[in-house]
Amino acid sequence: QVQLVESGGGLVQAGGSLRLSCAVSGREFEFASMSWFRQAPGMQREWITSITSIGTTAYLDSVKGRFTISRDNAKNTMYLQMNDLKPEDTAVYYCNGFYSQWSWGPGTQVTVSS
Repeated sequence: QVQLVESGGGLVQAGGSLRLSCAVSGREFEFASMSWFRQAPGMQREWITSITSIGTTAYLDSVKGRFTISRDNAKNTMYLQMNDLKPEDTAVYYCNGFYSQWSWGPGTQVTVSS
């Protein structure tokens, strides 16, 4: 059973940066495309970025140029570098497989103050 644990969230001012991590248990990680999602209060969870097993990436337009997804297959860990954060980035951030095929982890809260 794959388990997902997100970390690295916090409170930052607008324009600041955070680096999120997603630790993934299980051998599936090495060959899986992975994604980051976020859920703002009162909103549905939305996809924001994905990375394939070989490093091809895709981004939601609103985060393109500010967020960078990466992965370290040796550490079974995926990252999300978030720069130039905006108040509208405030949300709980989650990771999962590309098809959201695993049980969701606890998420990590990101709060951006104006």
